[in-house]
Amino acid sequence: MGSVNNLSELLQREAAALGLQHVRAVSVEERAPRIEAFDAWLESGHHGQMRYLARGRDDRADPRRRLPARTAVVFALEHHHELPPDPGGLTGRVARYAWGRDYHNVLGKRLRKLRRNLRHKGIDSWGGVDTAPILERAWSESAGLGFSGKNCVQILPARGSWMLLGVVFLPVALEVEGSGPLREHCGACRRCLDACPTEAFVDARELDSTRCISYWTIETRGSIPVELRAGFGRWVFGCDVCQEVCPHNAAPPPGDEALAPRHAWLDLAELIDLDDGPLMERFNGSPIKRPGPDGLRRNACVVLGNLGSSEAIPVLERALKRGPLVEEHARWALDRLG
Repeated sequence: MGSVNNLSELLQREAAALGLQHVRAVSVEERAPRIEAFDAWLESGHHGQMRYLARGRDDRADPRRRLPARTAVVFALEHHHELPPDPGGLTGRVARYAWGRDYHNVLGKRLRKLRRNLRHKGIDSWGGVDTAPILERAWSESAGLGFSGKNCVQILPARGSWMLLGVVFLPVALEVEGSGPLREHCGACRRCLDACPTEAFVDARELDSTRCISYWTIETRGSIPVELRAGFGRWVFGCDVCQEVCPHNAAPPPGDEALAPRHAWLDLAELIDLDDGPLMERFNGSPIKRPGPDGLRRNACVVLGNLGSSEAIPVLERALKRGPLVEEHARWALDRLG
């Protein structure tokens, strides 16, 4: 297996070869960092319908259930790209992370390749991206790969928060140069908290997902609370408001080309009019498929109601025939348009 120093150097080389810009490591203790805060968050019900978070709680609390882990190695992939010009008309916005290929596949595939290379050298490992039961932001903060912003995202000074995280656990003790927690750099700033259109932040670093635009447009299949819909503005999939107003994101460098924009803006009439098969095929390889056809049409109706344009009326009238969930949101939008 070689020395610890050789393994650290190997990880750095592998990460660079796979386009993972940042690597940090931290020792695995008896309990995962910030697990108490995670438990309190679950107890408050702020995870809403994301029951998989509670189901995987024990593995998140102790990764040694999967592997006799001694080290958590955290990797980050930057995904910042400039927002393509606003096409205007009946279009809606998409959260930046979902503009290109599905990062679960992009970053996940790279981590699997890294783990395979380690296995060939006799080193077992376990890990992945946020679909695995891992507190990736907590491990990132503990390892010094950014600090936790008031908007609950990881912020790396001079680079910003436009990055995706993955964690690989190793049964070996090692250190990576530059490891160690960073101090918090938010200070008195509360732009992210004040800018949230649906007031989803209970307090700094405490998010109530059940008021979050990303939660409702991505994670849920049911009806969006009426009192929140107007706050969605043009966000048809996810929301970046709390990151766009963050001063740490003033001028970050370009991100990975695998995540370059393909779907930064969506044609809302297309979402309504395409049948299920063609609609899902339209977003092959994209996380935008996650809400399903009716979820995307539901989201489109909300945005059409917020646009305030009479051009949306015939589109919404066609949406009335798309089943009960879509019809409900289409009627709300038509009422909003007068």
